[in-house]
This record gives sequence, C-alpha cells and structure tokens, in this order.
Amino acid sequence: MTYLDGNAAEPLRPAARAALLAALEQVGNPSSVHAPGRAARRLLEEARESLAAGFGARPADVVFTSGGTEADALALHAFAPGRRVIIGATEHEAIRAAVPDAEILPVDRSGVADLAALQAMLEANGPVLLALMLANNETGVLHPIAEAARICRRFGALLHVDAVQAAGRMPVDLSALGATSLALSSHKLGGPTGAGALLLAPEAAQHFRPLIEGGGQERGRRGGTPSVAAIAGFAAAARDAPPALKPLRDEAEQAACAAGAIVLGTGAPRLDNTTSLALPSVKAETQVIALDLAGVAVSAGAACSSGKVAESHVLKAMGAGALAGQAIRVSLPWNATIADVRHFASAYAEMAARLLRVAA
Repeated sequence: MTYLDGNAAEPLRPAARAALLAALEQVGNPSSVHAPGRAARRLLEEARESLAAGFGARPADVVFTSGGTEADALALHAFAPGRRVIIGATEHEAIRAAVPDAEILPVDRSGVADLAALQAMLEANGPVLLALMLANNETGVLHPIAEAARICRRFGALLHVDAVQAAGRMPVDLSALGATSLALSSHKLGGPTGAGALLLAPEAAQHFRPLIEGGGQERGRRGGTPSVAAIAGFAAAARDAPPALKPLRDEAEQAACAAGAIVLGTGAPRLDNTTSLALPSVKAETQVIALDLAGVAVSAGAACSSGKVAESHVLKAMGAGALAGQAIRVSLPWNATIADVRHFASAYAEMAARLLRVAA
C-alpha cells in the first residue's frame, strides 16, 4: 500500500519508536516520590523541556494532553468564558464542535482568513477569543497568524492557534506567532498516538482553568496520570527536522492535473506535503475507494469524521461549490518517496479516465 494520508496520522518516526520503547521499560508513576517515580518524572520533564525549546514556549507553560482535540478543548474551556468566541470558517471539527454557536470569520477563495473582517468583528463590543488554525488539515493553506495576533493584541483579544497540522512540517514558534495558546498532537508529526500538548504564553495563566480536575498533575491544569511513554515518543518525533516534500507534492499535483484534477487553495501559501484535488463530477468517496483498490491510501477531508464522507465545510467556505464533495486530500508523510508519488500518479490517471467516462 502506498500511504499518502500523513495528515490523518504520520508513520512512526524511528527516533520516536526508540524513545517510546525505552520509556515503556520504565516502571513508575511520575507523581510518585520513590526512585522509579522520579525516573518517570525525569522522562516527562525532559520531554517537556524539549518541546518547549522546539516550539517557543517555557517548560512551565507546556501542558500535556491526550492529543490535539483535548488541547483545543482545554484552551476553549479555559479562555472562552465571558468572551465572544470567533473561529475561522475552515477550522477543524475539534474547534467547531466545542463552540457550535461561535461567530465565523470568513476566508477568501484561497482559504485564507479575512483579516479586514476580523478587525471589523473585533471592533464590536466585548472581550473576544479568536481560534484560528495555523495550517488547514484539508488543503494545507496557511493562515497569517502573526498578523492576526497583532490585530488581536490591538483589541485586547486572546488568540488560540491549532497548530496540529503545521507542527513537524514547518517551523512553529508560539512566541514568534504571538498567540495566547497553541495546540499540538503527537501522531500528526510522527510520534505515537495518545499524546498532545497545549502551549501557553506566559500571560495566559491568569485566564486559565482546567478542563479535567484531578490529582494536581500538570501544575493543576490537567488532571490524570500522563502517558510518559507516548510523551517521550512525541518529544523525540518533534526533534526531527521537517522533511523536504514540496517537489514530490508538486509532481503529484502536475500528474493529477494532467488527468483532469483541479488543485484547490493554490492562491495561498500551503504546507509542502498537502494537496486538495477535485475531480469534477466524481464523488470524493468514489475516488477514495477506487484509489484504495489500486493500493493508494488517501482521504476525503479530515480523518476525524468516524468514516463518514460528506461535502467539505472547508471547501464550501472557500466557495468551491459542487467541488466540495468531489475533492480528495493527498498528504505526503515524512517518509514519502518518488516511487510513492509515481504509483499515485499512475493510479490516479487510470481512475480519472475511467470515472470521468462513467460521469460523462
């Protein structure tokens, strides 16, 4: 199988596997004061320091979670009370489901947040929390987070950034972005599943309240015993350099376009590994199944929809019309090769020729 669904879950990186297996040998609860507990605590704090250094935060401001969804939920729980909540029109369901009554910040036809609209929305009365992702999970489109942060500061608004898809694929720095908080997920950057983190700006503590109460873990900000082994693997994966995948992505796009595809989001900066390919008149689900039968794993939109394939709210927000239900996501994992791309190109060309004849 040629695996081209890295935005759903990356293959485990060798360094992450080694760190995970080594940490699994460690017996002890990191909250215990005996020697095994202290050894587990040491692994946890080493991972915290590593992630803080890699993503522009202080170690004390790294809160470990079970993944990106919990990190997003924790930020919204902490910062939303008493504030108007504004979210980007193309946010992940982890944000959309947590604040279903949020105000929506529109995007342009390339999928980029409308900063003029943001300023107008912030000029209305009341304190605000803005949730805006760094990189879109379906199209790879990058939002101008630093510029949005400057606007937010001007109006005293807080900014939460879902950086789940960006981490491991581009430099991500909480301080440089100017965000209040930033969500990360281990398995999106080549670490094991079951670990994530919420990074906080130093001034965020005054607004913070825990989502999960417990025994005082994570400085009282997230109760429950952390998964030390998963977190050790998470930190190891995050230390690897982002792969150089743009030439492979560009070749995949060129082959798909030659077969009749339309690339969505090309008018904006994008992640180097991600492309959204629409095949007019052919349902996304049909394309995913056809490619799977040809030995190529891709997806239709986000992987967090319990196997459902529906029109993409991301592409609809971009004004894609019927193409919102006719686009697949190809997301190259860190270990993608030219052979993978050429297998995809061959399978896509055959699929497109056959399905477009049927649709005609």
